[in-house]
Amino acid sequence: MIHTTDRSSTAAECFLVDRVADHTARALHVARRIVGCDRMAEDVVQEAFLAYWRNPAAFDADRAAFASWFLSIVHHKAVDALRREVALRRRSDAFADTTAQVSSPDVVDVVVGRIADARMRAALATLPAAQREALVLAYWGGYTQREIAERTETPLGTVKTRMQLGMRRLQDALGAVVPAPRRPQTV
Repeated sequence: MIHTTDRSSTAAECFLVDRVADHTARALHVARRIVGCDRMAEDVVQEAFLAYWRNPAAFDADRAAFASWFLSIVHHKAVDALRREVALRRRSDAFADTTAQVSSPDVVDVVVGRIADARMRAALATLPAAQREALVLAYWGGYTQREIAERTETPLGTVKTRMQLGMRRLQDALGAVVPAPRRPQTV
């Protein structure tokens, strides 16, 4: 309950003190029914009283009794709090799912990846500079063939040819790691 000891208390503050005393129990009951938690219900009722405190003109005695109006405020605040809590849980669960999926990689996978990286670097080193540049820009730089042509000031057809020849040479160099697709045998 709010106690006022200052002589300059306004009529609005006295009115609020009376309202808090008169409506807290019912407001807590409504909020508790919606949110299902005493702590959250208390927070909801406090938010409702603060909303009234900040804007007492929002209450219009011609439209509704104070109790009905205030309990509707409590109801809306409780629904909002429940939605916030559900959204927070959903985000927390999603974050937990993503962190659970990001586990430490298997040592074998790391070693195989490093060997493949080393083989790819070695295979790229055997390519002519122009082919290597086109492939690196496309596959590791994320550029399109047209962007590579503009960036290197080379005709688009030349870029396409360099990439095709470079890919063939890489396939030959990496053939043991990535075999060429088998063609179905015809009988």
